[in-house]
Amino acid sequence: MKIALIHDYLTQFGGAERVFELMCQHFPQADIFTSVYDPENTIDLGDRKITTTFLDNVPGSSKNFRMLAPFFYPAFRSLDLQEYDLILSSSAAFAKGVRKRPDATHICFCHNVTRFLWDTKVYLNQYTQFRPFAPILTPILNRLKTADLAYAQEPDLYIANSTTVASRIEAIYNQPAQTINYPIDSQRFQFCEQKSDFFLVASRLISYKRIDVIVEAFNWLGWPLVIVGTGPERERLEEMAMPNITFRGHVSDDERCQLMAQAKGVIVAALEDYGLVPIESNFSGTPVVAYGKGGVLDTQVPGKTGFFFDRQTPESLYEALLKAGKQPWDHHAIRQHAFENFTETVFFKRVKDILDARGFTDIMTFPQAPSEMPVSDMAVSEVAASTLMAA
Repeated sequence: MKIALIHDYLTQFGGAERVFELMCQHFPQADIFTSVYDPENTIDLGDRKITTTFLDNVPGSSKNFRMLAPFFYPAFRSLDLQEYDLILSSSAAFAKGVRKRPDATHICFCHNVTRFLWDTKVYLNQYTQFRPFAPILTPILNRLKTADLAYAQEPDLYIANSTTVASRIEAIYNQPAQTINYPIDSQRFQFCEQKSDFFLVASRLISYKRIDVIVEAFNWLGWPLVIVGTGPERERLEEMAMPNITFRGHVSDDERCQLMAQAKGVIVAALEDYGLVPIESNFSGTPVVAYGKGGVLDTQVPGKTGFFFDRQTPESLYEALLKAGKQPWDHHAIRQHAFENFTETVFFKRVKDILDARGFTDIMTFPQAPSEMPVSDMAVSEVAASTLMAA
């Protein structure tokens, strides 16, 4: 039994890459393929051999991989996977298009349909450097759409990370998709029952995240808000913000986890396809106040793990925050909800059921499950307090 694991490109460290890292841990015997690999700026794959495509030899490809979009499908089609019985692709774009033997099985863990093709306006708002080239890009994108539709028929099965993404796969690619909510590395997060008085935003500072909505609402409330993350919107947001709002920029994973454990609540204003931040917040025992569309409908229970607001406006968020502030939260129940639904063990047991049904038995490794014992409140509180004082 030969297994191939394939990811679009390993050049960054985002939610899709974290999921792929967990896949690599659960299939240690599998060979790993990607188009472009930058080991200094992505997940740690240890001494595993990584096979790349010809695009990896293009100077600057790891930093400018988006500019190579017309060449990714030819690159993935050029990979020789004929000896592999099972192909597991992790894709939000091109990896789904690899070739396989007629009798092999290809399962695609689809993070989304190819966004820059099917949601171009939002994508150009996110990556503003491409806006001036929109007239030139349009005919190229139309040709890529045709290729994307064709190669989207290659996988034998799609596994979507949310019902929102599953619906897009069915509507655009005309392929059925099973939904399995993707996991979080639960060992990274700590629990604190005694919360501080600040709220937290943990996000890239880009337009579609709608941090401006959050800033305006907290300007009105005057409540303490800590914003961690960087991006092109930071200067504009800082000019908007009142003194009760603190911008921390980039922080370490440890600091971010401490802040999430100590925060009174985590705020999410974006329409997310899935969204890892709300689940991370729940693992920390921290409630979420989120825009009530997209992936949060799969992951949050209103009144138990968080509150929704129904419009991406400061007024709507303001009203939700006032209601959330009166809610007596059970922080242990919030954390338990995360452990029951979003751990690696839960996710990969569901994956195992799918593989078993297709005749692929006993091919996964299950690392020892992490302890669910919470970190002492005092330990978390002290570190978080010292972190805030250093701001």
